[in-house]
Amino acid sequence: MAHRGSAVVQKVALPALAFLLALLSGGILIALSDPLVLPLIGSPWKFVKAAFRSAGKAYLALFQGSFFDTNLMTHGSFISGFYPFSETLVIAAPLILAGLSVALAFRAGLFNIGAQGQFIFGAIGASYIGFKFELPPVLHVLFAILGAILLSAIWGGLVGLLKARTGAHEVIVTIMLNYVAAYFLLWLLKTELFLRPGRLDPLAPPINQSAHLPHLLGKDLRVNAGLLIALGAAFFLWWLLNRSTWGFRFRAVGANAAAARTAGISVPFVTTAVMAIAGGLAGLGGAVQTLGTQYALTTDAAGSFGFDAITVALLGRANPIGTVFAAILFGGLRAGGSTMQANTQTPIDIVLVIQALIVLFISAPALVKYIFRLRDIKTGSSVVSKGWNG
Repeated sequence: MAHRGSAVVQKVALPALAFLLALLSGGILIALSDPLVLPLIGSPWKFVKAAFRSAGKAYLALFQGSFFDTNLMTHGSFISGFYPFSETLVIAAPLILAGLSVALAFRAGLFNIGAQGQFIFGAIGASYIGFKFELPPVLHVLFAILGAILLSAIWGGLVGLLKARTGAHEVIVTIMLNYVAAYFLLWLLKTELFLRPGRLDPLAPPINQSAHLPHLLGKDLRVNAGLLIALGAAFFLWWLLNRSTWGFRFRAVGANAAAARTAGISVPFVTTAVMAIAGGLAGLGGAVQTLGTQYALTTDAAGSFGFDAITVALLGRANPIGTVFAAILFGGLRAGGSTMQANTQTPIDIVLVIQALIVLFISAPALVKYIFRLRDIKTGSSVVSKGWNG
C-alpha cells in the first residue's frame, strides 16, 4: 500500500514540479525580455528585485486573464470577476476531448498525431447538420454531435485499419491525413454546398440557433454545455479503461501486443477500434468548438487544438483525469496570455515557451527527480546517488 501511495504521489508530483520548473524558467525569460531590467545587471541586488517584480507582474496578469480579475466586477457582481475563468473553460472543453483522443491511443500503444485532422472532420460534420437542417433544439444538438462523432470516427478508424492490415505506421499516416483534412476543408468551403451565400471568402453558413450549445452561467459568460460533454467523455474514458473488459484489452495491447495476441486478443481489431474511438473523441471536440463557440465553420476550425492535445495528454500522463486538469491549465495559459501581453508588454510567445518547457520537463522525469532530489519508487534510492540514467 505504501508503495502504491508513493507511486500515486509521484504521478501527481512530477507534472506539478515540471510545471513549476517551466514557470521559473519562463520567469527568467520574462525578466530578461524586460528593457527595464537588463540595464540593472551591474547592480546584482537591484537586478534581482527588478527581475522578480517584472516576472511577478507578468504572472499576475496571466492569473487575471485566466482565472479572476477584480477589475471586471461591475456593479458589485462577484461572478463577473470570473469571466476570465469562463474563457479558460471555453478553451479547455475542446482541448479536453482532443487530449483524451491522444491519451487513449497512448494507453493502447499507439501515437495519435492525427487529432488535428479528426477535429476538423468533427467540425465539418457538426457544421453541416447544424446549418442544413431545422430540428428541435435538443435533437438538433444531438444529431450534430452524432454526425461529428461518426465522421471523425471513420477518419480515425481508417488509420487503425491501415496499421492493422498493412503495417503502416500510425505516426506517418496521421501526419499525412492532417494535411489531407486541412486541404479538404479549404476546398470544401469553396464549394456551393458549404460556401455561405453572398460570400467569396471560405466561410460556411452560420449554425442554426437550435444547434447552439446552451450557456451554463448566463449569456454574459461563454462557458457552455461543451464543458459538461468533455467532463462526461473523460469519465466515460476512465470507466472504459479501468472498469471494462474492452479497456483491459486496450491496455493489454498497449503493454505488450505479442503477449496480448498470445492471450487471444485480436490486436488488429483493438488497433482499429482504438483509433476509431480516438477519432470520435477528437471529432467531438470539433463539434463542441463549432456548436458552442464559433457557430460557423472556417478554414481555422481546428486552430492548434489537435497539436496542443499531444502536449495535454503528455502532461496528463495519458490519464483521463490528468488530461482534464492539463487541458484546463493550457486553456488558462492561452486565455491569460493576451492579458499578460496587454498589461505588461510581455511577448505572448513566452506562453508558448512555457508550454514547450512543460513538455520538456515532463519528457525528462529523471531530470525533475534529480533537481528536486526525489527518490526512485522502484528501488527506493535517490536519483542523485545513482545518476540520471539509473
